[in-house]
Amino acid sequence: MRGMRFAFTKCHGSGNDFPLIDARGITLDDSDWARVARALADRDGPVGGDGLLLLVGGDGGHAFGMRMFNSDGSEAETCLNGLRCVARAGFEALGLKTARVKLKTSSADVAREAELAPGVVTIRTIVGPASLEPMDVGLIGPLSELPSTRSFTAVAMPNPHLVTFVDTIDEAELVALGEYCEAGPALIPGRANVSFVELRGADLFVRTFERGVGLTDSCGSAMAASVLAAGLTGSVPIGAQVRVFNKGGLVRGRADADRMVTISGNATFLYDASVEIDLPDERAQPPEIHARHEDEAGAWNAAVAALG
Repeated sequence: MRGMRFAFTKCHGSGNDFPLIDARGITLDDSDWARVARALADRDGPVGGDGLLLLVGGDGGHAFGMRMFNSDGSEAETCLNGLRCVARAGFEALGLKTARVKLKTSSADVAREAELAPGVVTIRTIVGPASLEPMDVGLIGPLSELPSTRSFTAVAMPNPHLVTFVDTIDEAELVALGEYCEAGPALIPGRANVSFVELRGADLFVRTFERGVGLTDSCGSAMAASVLAAGLTGSVPIGAQVRVFNKGGLVRGRADADRMVTISGNATFLYDASVEIDLPDERAQPPEIHARHEDEAGAWNAAVAALG
């Protein structure tokens, strides 16, 4: 098999952008989906993105499911910014407003919610309970073995996160630690997402080096892990709703005592297109764009501009 044509929607959650494919009627093995991800989510290619989202079929307990492949072709356990986009696609395909969604190793509850800002489609996701067990995060030794003097909270959302709170984010330091984890060291061979978080009054500002992606403007599960870590460390009250900012925008978040985390944010569709992909060469042709959602893109840009 060489060339395949795929219909997709380019979308983003809080600036975390993805090509999204309705894969319910497509049969490919995981190695081929990894090739599709590397072709479509290549930042130097004609589409680009932080990964590939798939809307997949559900089962007796789930209306539909989500799979997410990082831009390097690895599959993530979850992606909350992507989940909002897939939830919206599932709602529109099936005529729903709420659903339970099957993820790679867990489940999530999703629902339409009041708009964050005028014209901004907003989805609520509830995930958890998050685990604090080192084995669930993938740690083989103590956090003190990290090449850092900072104090970290390790959280499995269920994908692994290391979160620390800083006065000012030093991106060079973040990238160095992220690259250490990305190399799959003996301490955490499955790799991990690393986030530096600033407390800005009652708000959080999160910067993340994302596993399989690198330094990213937004990572939904990292924002969720940061909200939980803030509650666990007493930085914000458990159960309080907080605003979480990143370079891509913002979400609303809440972590409860049972370690369930609620995140509400945008699910913005940018354009609908189709694209031809050479699977063996992992190369995408320029997409054919069928429709642009300029009203949605404009509404999100206006909301971000209003944040200053």
